[in-house]
Amino acid sequence: MSRIPNHNIDELEKRIGYKFKNPELLLNALTHSSYANENRGRISDNERLEFLGDAVLGLVIADYLYRLFEEHKEGDLTKIRASIVSEEPLSLIARDIGLGQFLLLGKGEANTGGRDRDSVLADAVEAVIGAVYLEAGINQAKELIIGLFSSLMEKSFQGKGFQDYKTNLQEMLQAKGEEEIVYRVIKESGPDHNKEFVVEVLCGRRVIGRGKGKSKKEAEQRAAKEALEKIHG
Repeated sequence: MSRIPNHNIDELEKRIGYKFKNPELLLNALTHSSYANENRGRISDNERLEFLGDAVLGLVIADYLYRLFEEHKEGDLTKIRASIVSEEPLSLIARDIGLGQFLLLGKGEANTGGRDRDSVLADAVEAVIGAVYLEAGINQAKELIIGLFSSLMEKSFQGKGFQDYKTNLQEMLQAKGEEEIVYRVIKESGPDHNKEFVVEVLCGRRVIGRGKGKSKKEAEQRAAKEALEKIHG
């Protein structure tokens, strides 16, 4: 199977700068669980490749930062890495290469905006990385990652990248000697392929922020952002 319906895999390979010897591996990386469920027995979803790609991405970025910033401490490196490998920046990279149009999605997922959903896009980026690593090894995976992430990393180094609001809120409150903060889901709605979460962030017993998102992580980030905005007035 060398083609995704209405889209040529060759075009995606040009965009990521890697030609697969086994196109089935790339197809697997692009297959969302909703599509696999609708076509049971014909194709596997990309969740195992996503798991692998997540680990490879974390290692490559950590190694890159470790060698580049010899003077930075662990905490600083952790912040920079978080600004690069979190869901939001990963989804931005996916949009840059138009990854959404190549995904195999179930009808429900496709009809409810799955091709532009942060969580779906971020997972697919990691799955593609996992597929490249599986076929060609760590050096090729590293080349792919640096190529895809170079612009984002440059912005992060300049302080213009993705903001990890949860970490910023935690550090601000700790500096003030405040109580530990806790995130809790107060509402979960929608079918499995189109969930929406509402999360509150509490400092002690006080609710200091609330946020909505298509994933718990997205809702937590938005709750933390609202809390920071309230604190700053």
